[in-house]
Amino acid sequence: MMLSYSLTALAATVAFCTLSSAVNITVFQPGVPLAPSPLPPPGAASNSDKIVAQFNLLGRTTVWNLVKKIKFEGDTGEPEGMINLGEERYIISTGHYTSSTVSYGNHTIVNGTDRTPGSGYGRLSIYDGQGQQVADATLSAVGDIEYHIGGIDYDGTKIWATFAQYRPNTTATIISVDPHTMDKTVLLHYRDHLGGIVHDPAYQQLVTLNWGSRNATTWNLQATANPYPQFSFPTSTVRNPSFWADYQDCKFLGHPAIYNYRSVMICSGVTSLSSNVTIGGLALIDTATMIPLSEVPITMVSDLGTIVTENPFDVDIVNGRLRVYFLPDQHNSTLYIYEPVQNSPYEY
Repeated sequence: MMLSYSLTALAATVAFCTLSSAVNITVFQPGVPLAPSPLPPPGAASNSDKIVAQFNLLGRTTVWNLVKKIKFEGDTGEPEGMINLGEERYIISTGHYTSSTVSYGNHTIVNGTDRTPGSGYGRLSIYDGQGQQVADATLSAVGDIEYHIGGIDYDGTKIWATFAQYRPNTTATIISVDPHTMDKTVLLHYRDHLGGIVHDPAYQQLVTLNWGSRNATTWNLQATANPYPQFSFPTSTVRNPSFWADYQDCKFLGHPAIYNYRSVMICSGVTSLSSNVTIGGLALIDTATMIPLSEVPITMVSDLGTIVTENPFDVDIVNGRLRVYFLPDQHNSTLYIYEPVQNSPYEY
């Protein structure tokens, strides 16, 4: 049975100028909560030191054990980001496109970008632990030019996401979402495309990544932003010094002791080196400088031939072991859950 209804977001009281807006939700399992209650802690940030310790044992020769595969029900569109809520719920940011962007051709730039806007809408899609659809929450309206939802983060209370034009050097909006209701709150507007996002609760700041994760911007949540739809300005912007992968989805990893309690995120990504060569990997990254602290290539592919680090991922510690979650394929998606098999103190 499927029900459709509308929920109206409540106003948020944060220092940023906020704007609440309606969310359209389609329910596939009536009476089933959208998220567990109480909400679990974020897997990455709550297990920071353990994740870092095990991650730093990984290498090119690490053998990865496929713990389980879960087929996700229905058309998943283009998955962009993922949150694992204790393996009871998986919340996926998904793009659904009604017309494609088209290159202006011949290296032509119009209003700072290289392609037409296209059209579509962005959702947060909720699945249970068996991959059955619980609900879809459409967070953009018909005709919105910012319809591309990017990677997402979860801090134990809220989901953090971006909506952007689906083309570089354009505009984006940062939002927060209540996991229990999918109510969204618009926080600020920025003059660039934004994709990945993480939230550092201790420092009360957001870090966002632009097209291809070439720049990282930091936002102070205690500052006052310009009223939407005026553009706001980050406290800092840094260039990504690493070109080996374009980060697609990131999770805040806390302040690990081994890195002198710096703010760290863990990101998944891919880079296409040619028409038939694509590499993927995971990286621990200093959020203030974008300098990689530790990196590992990932070579596993899905049953459909996609490198698993294409877009959505999450990470946790389960039964004392590092566990990584990937959802690489578009439209027909399967969740791949891996744990590393470490045969020596350090892999190479």
